[in-house]
Amino acid sequence: MGRKLNFIILSALVLLSLVFSVDYDFSGSEAIDHGDTAWMLVASAFVLLMTPGLAFFYGGMVSRKNVISTMLQSYVALGVVSILWVLIGFSLCFGESWYGIIGNPLTFFNFEGVGLAPNPDFADSIPFLLFALFQLKFAIITPALITGSFAERIRFRAYILFIVFFTLIIYAPLAHMTWHPDGLFRNWGVLDFAGGTVVHMSAGFAALAGALYLGKRKQKVHEPANVPFIILGTGLLWFGWFGFNAGSALGANADAVAAFANTNLASAAGMIAWIFYDRFQNRKMSALGASIGAIVGLVAITPAAGFVTMGESIFIGFIASLTSNFAIRYKNARELDDTLDVFPSHGIGGIVGMLLTAVFTKEVGLTSGEFSTFLYHILALVITAIFTFGGSYILYRLVDAMIPLRVTPEQELKGLDASQHGEVLND
Repeated sequence: MGRKLNFIILSALVLLSLVFSVDYDFSGSEAIDHGDTAWMLVASAFVLLMTPGLAFFYGGMVSRKNVISTMLQSYVALGVVSILWVLIGFSLCFGESWYGIIGNPLTFFNFEGVGLAPNPDFADSIPFLLFALFQLKFAIITPALITGSFAERIRFRAYILFIVFFTLIIYAPLAHMTWHPDGLFRNWGVLDFAGGTVVHMSAGFAALAGALYLGKRKQKVHEPANVPFIILGTGLLWFGWFGFNAGSALGANADAVAAFANTNLASAAGMIAWIFYDRFQNRKMSALGASIGAIVGLVAITPAAGFVTMGESIFIGFIASLTSNFAIRYKNARELDDTLDVFPSHGIGGIVGMLLTAVFTKEVGLTSGEFSTFLYHILALVITAIFTFGGSYILYRLVDAMIPLRVTPEQELKGLDASQHGEVLND
């Protein structure tokens, strides 16, 4: 039954999309701003490139017998989430608000009403369809980020089913609460410019739940299979992150330029802080460390990118890098087997970025003498942690009851490339 379940579910989604297909609506498209639209098309492509970048980043870190499987876990999200998003995912995130928590699944069901004219409730100068496609890229990379925590031991079919549940049940409410005009967190004044809460914290806590639920690997391999893959993945992620953060300004404007600059500086600070702290601790200045530090800086600046100054962005990248470095060392001394350190990097990095956003943002931050924004950020942090960790843990149990989540010991020792996909790396 388990072998047929994924095919049945995904086939049903595709057929529903065909049955309820709608044509492109060009009415009102003359109101779009061509400059903003051009930038957002480019930014959307940038963010899409981050998922292949993540595949190389993660793929280079695992053992040689699991490189293909690990990379495919990122790539498959491109397919699964794209279909799911058109059918119902976008509507759950940005449809008519139900109590500020979730969107009405029928508002934009199968992209009904998502036309080429701007929707002023979300972005008043670009086609609404482009806004929806830009947001899709965020939904794609979030479950892909989680995969690093349970790499080398998860059954591929079960993972695909988990993607479906996670996107609808965990990601959609968080996106709605944070980014919808009537969302609960947004109305509290919680600031998340480009996804520190929605993407990185949700992925981090879901990763922590996954690592705990699946347990330790039979064999822990700490030697990366391909360090150049890690460096390449870091470069692609850094490049794509300009679309991730600067694109979240939703136009070719001053906020986009500020976010662009802050993104670069925070990543640079994260990289330098990581390798020099390692040297301070009498460890080598490694390519792996430089890459992780850069990524942590990018994670931390994501919620703050359009709200802080250049100096503050450097500080955020620096502090997040040191905090995540310590968190990884602490985790490695414990029994938790978060294979690729997703929670210490994305979870902790997202938390640091979220809190420092509430510290530095002009007029409403702690440095401006305001306390309510910071307190609401803490409240949103607690809710997000409980919801994403607890909800994801339940989803792992649910999927496990339908399709066994973990491969057999024999398959794990053989490697997921061969046991799950029938493919291996050539020498």
